[in-house]
Amino acid sequence: MKPNLYSPLLAICLLFFSTTGFVSCKNETKKEGETQELFFDLSLAQWSLNRSFREGGISPYEFAKLANEMGFTGLEYVSQLYKDVYESEDKAAALTAFVEKNNTLAAQYKMKNVLIMIDGEGDLSSSDEEERTTAEENHKQWIDAAHQMGCSAIRVNLHGEKDEALWIENSIKSLNTLASYAEPLGVNVIVENHGGKSSNAGLLMKVINQVSYSNCGTLPDFGNFCLSENWGSLKDNKCDNPYDPYLGVSEMLPKAFGMSAKSFEFDAEGEETILDYHKLLTIIKEGGYTGFIGVEFEGDGLSEKEGIMATKRLLEKAAAKL
Repeated sequence: MKPNLYSPLLAICLLFFSTTGFVSCKNETKKEGETQELFFDLSLAQWSLNRSFREGGISPYEFAKLANEMGFTGLEYVSQLYKDVYESEDKAAALTAFVEKNNTLAAQYKMKNVLIMIDGEGDLSSSDEEERTTAEENHKQWIDAAHQMGCSAIRVNLHGEKDEALWIENSIKSLNTLASYAEPLGVNVIVENHGGKSSNAGLLMKVINQVSYSNCGTLPDFGNFCLSENWGSLKDNKCDNPYDPYLGVSEMLPKAFGMSAKSFEFDAEGEETILDYHKLLTIIKEGGYTGFIGVEFEGDGLSEKEGIMATKRLLEKAAAKL
């Protein structure tokens, strides 16, 4: 009886093709519906829904539910949207309730509390020492809240002082105070490019690099690089004194503890009309950042939800090409 040579020959052929690259499990295409694994995590900045919360009758405590429904895993809160805290006669008690409610909701919807953006709590760069000290104490309450919520950071603003040298000096003082307070609580104190001198990334880094604590860093915002606007927005592409956003993100990246993917409008191909997301994500990936990137839609041409989802899709598409 002749030996059966078919099976050994088939095995040899399969081995040959697999080792030469003709057959490889690693080269299999993704099945329909599968998503590309990102080099970052996706969070939603609550400001993307600010009109719904401020004018649409929706409670800001719906945030976790809405973010979950849109496919995000992280939450970036905005303090000024919580009137129950700011209008309370007992702010400490209101903050305790804020923490308890949001912790319950985040757990219910399996979301991660990422950071709290702090607004309206005073000028941290003021030359008026009493004003600056009051601002520092106000921010400490939010550091406590962030700690209790498991957030990695609070975002602060540096506004007010007109004189550049004094702005730098006062900002360093306040950030040292806050970072010192936040360090044992495991909270980072991060500054966003958010108008005025803070939208000058090179100048902002002069401040950050002189703070004595490693938990003080930045929150680069893709679209807040207009030096002539109070809040720094490049919206409508009408800024008469822009700071290069790609240079700005690069300069802020070494100390970044967060990232804000600002968006305004989109073309027919789903690209942002002002900002090159592919270029921005290349800078971010090459810089080694792998944390949360927060979607922050501020456009007028789409509904809030449509703009949020368009931004999310663009981030996913751009990242898939890297």
